[in-house]
Amino acid sequence: MFFALLSVQHILAQENEELKVTTEEVPVKKKKKKRERKIRPYEPLAPARAAFYSAVLPGLGQAYTGKYWKVPIVYAALGTGVYFYIDNNNNYNRFRDIFKRRLAGFTDDEFPNITNDQLISLQERFRRDKELSLLVTVGIYLLNIVDANVTAHLQQYNITDDLSFKPKINFNEFDTRPNYGVSLNYSF
Repeated sequence: MFFALLSVQHILAQENEELKVTTEEVPVKKKKKKRERKIRPYEPLAPARAAFYSAVLPGLGQAYTGKYWKVPIVYAALGTGVYFYIDNNNNYNRFRDIFKRRLAGFTDDEFPNITNDQLISLQERFRRDKELSLLVTVGIYLLNIVDANVTAHLQQYNITDDLSFKPKINFNEFDTRPNYGVSLNYSF
């Protein structure tokens, strides 16, 4: 009985219906004209000028190259290095003064439970941290100069479509698995 009902439904589904085809007019997009890039003339001294500006006033080279968002980063990094240098210097001087007073015979310092060997160890630690923060601050200052120089160099680099490097994915026609590849195109 079940088989009979399914076959009747199957036969009724095969009725001839008229197929209507409608067409619409679809507007074709016009290709955009390639936008002409303004190529600035090559200035051989621009990187040196940017580096000089950053050496005179940190962040000025970044402003010269138009990377204004880097200026607060430069000052935050330099300010952090200077802060840690001053803090470590103050702690070093504090423990050195306490140690000197103990050697002079005074016992009224703020750390009576710390031994002289511990005071010497704390002095050495804060002196090492002070020197390290000074080294990091100088490194950040030099990085600021290098960043301005490299940014000015890269802004003058001519990027055209004549030389392109594009990753490419092709699909295998037999089993539709992707084939990965790279193409390097150079136009004369």
